Amino acid sequence: MQFNAHHLADLMKTILLLTLAFLLSGPVFAGKVTLQQEGRKATLLVDGQPYKVHGVGGEGSLELLKKQGGNAIRTWGIDDNTQAILDDAHAKGLKVALGFWLGHERHGFSYTDWDSNITQAENLFAAVKKYKDHPALLLWALGNEMEGFKESSNPAIYTQIEYLARTVKQLDPEHPIMTVTAEIGKKQIEGLNRFCPSIDIHGINSYGGGPSIPERYKAGGGIKPYLITEFGPAGTWERPANKWGMPDEATSTAKASDYKKSYEAFAADPLCLGSFAFMWGTKQEASATWFGMLLSTGEKTAAVDVLTKLWTGNDPENFCPVIESITLVQPNEELDPGATIKVNLKVSDPENDPLKVQWILTEDWKEVAEGGDHRAAPPQFPEAILPDSSNETANIKLPKSGGTYRIYAFIRDGQGGAATGNISIKIKGEHRPVPAEELATPVVITGAATNGPWTASGWMGNTEKLKMDEDSTENPKVGKECTKVTFASDSGWAGVVWQHPAGDWGDAPGGFDLTGATKLTFWARGNEGGEKVTLGIGNIAPPKVYHDTFTGKKELTLTTEWQQFEIDLTEKNLTRIKSALYFTTSANGKPLAFYLDEITIK
Repeated sequence: MQFNAHHLADLMKTILLLTLAFLLSGPVFAGKVTLQQEGRKATLLVDGQPYKVHGVGGEGSLELLKKQGGNAIRTWGIDDNTQAILDDAHAKGLKVALGFWLGHERHGFSYTDWDSNITQAENLFAAVKKYKDHPALLLWALGNEMEGFKESSNPAIYTQIEYLARTVKQLDPEHPIMTVTAEIGKKQIEGLNRFCPSIDIHGINSYGGGPSIPERYKAGGGIKPYLITEFGPAGTWERPANKWGMPDEATSTAKASDYKKSYEAFAADPLCLGSFAFMWGTKQEASATWFGMLLSTGEKTAAVDVLTKLWTGNDPENFCPVIESITLVQPNEELDPGATIKVNLKVSDPENDPLKVQWILTEDWKEVAEGGDHRAAPPQFPEAILPDSSNETANIKLPKSGGTYRIYAFIRDGQGGAATGNISIKIKGEHRPVPAEELATPVVITGAATNGPWTASGWMGNTEKLKMDEDSTENPKVGKECTKVTFASDSGWAGVVWQHPAGDWGDAPGGFDLTGATKLTFWARGNEGGEKVTLGIGNIAPPKVYHDTFTGKKELTLTTEWQQFEIDLTEKNLTRIKSALYFTTSANGKPLAFYLDEITIK
């Protein structure tokens, strides 16, 4: 067979198509990300092109972020959603600072425990191997505020970070490595300079102190390029308490200027590689709106408008409503239980869009968690907002229980824009737990599709070795699921408390008045038989201000068959049950596992 020009052209075309098909079917590799630094000027480069980070942290819409001019997101850990987040970001042309959560000593992690550190390291290295070639990957962010909030930190934390960073750099030389600290006032700069040469970028979370970061970073000896990994309005810990000990919150209109001042300060420092605003979504932290740049229903607030202008140089397509004031008509002193009060709101819309105001009254709990830890949402009182309330005025019938509360106004313009404001109030008298009649009876704590309001948030003892699966399908007693507990240790003890509010050990109001209940019942079985478990109710004791008014427990020796147990509650003082359930177990020379099901209060 003779080849002519046409045959050769067809052959070359076929080879080209086959090559293209091979490339498309193979792995997609991430672009190379490098750092360029000359003195106190640093540049992040993606495939050789300068890349200034205009980012956010949170779980809000990436489509909205891209539309408003953002180019990056930050995550805090690796989980089942990581692949989807990376894929979604890449599809929208966004980059990801991929976080890996490092243990906190205040949560029980030990940076001097061999097994804990080895497990953590191996989990990180596996994640790096899995995601290092993803095209959305911008950099690795090892840890978040793991140095803690005390005056000084354990140096072992920094030496462990260096080991992790050095190994990650060997596994993935194509992406820089960052670690994130809570501000810079407690030797964080010195710790990274002295112990962590493999850390390329210092990530800094800063709120009220944001505008002064460039000056303070230089004065503190900062020489590494840095990214602002969280910024926004002054934190609750940075605001003065009002007369009843709660922080007053600025409106979303006022908070927008805080984002602007901080961003402009960061952008003016040549050593700063960019910033991630916090938070792209909504979160319960001191209030329902303190740090949220979006509402739970997806609307943006004025902070997003400000960042859009800073990121793109252009105004947003539609501006958010503007709050001029939100005030109580009467003096904001301690109010009478059951009284009717009035709140006035002055708000306008730049485009004169018709506005809709939603009024909400909630309890307001003094902050007890640190560093972004999970907070439970306080109860709401929808019946307190009287029917004659309007966009301009809320008429509110106060609860009869004393304590601190917050009145919220959520304003929406119907075009994707919103504003928020609230007022902190105090009702005379002591807080009273929610009565049991507001709960469905019997109250199921765990073991059903819909469980009660207590959360399994109080982990105790050797929590690194403790695992609990509340959705286990291994031979449940009732329904399709039960709770499986595994303690993978041959010594020591561990346990979990179901709390209300979540994460509270008696420092905040909460709990329920279960007066009239007669018993706590539960089913339990062991994996091998012979497992010893203590199960009880009421784990929070005086002198805690908000303690359980009753404590009771049972010492169990389990068999492999389901057994039913109960704790008598008849005529007990159940006026405040903060922790409706807890268990503890001890290893006796080998790991153990046991199962719980249908735990109810009747």
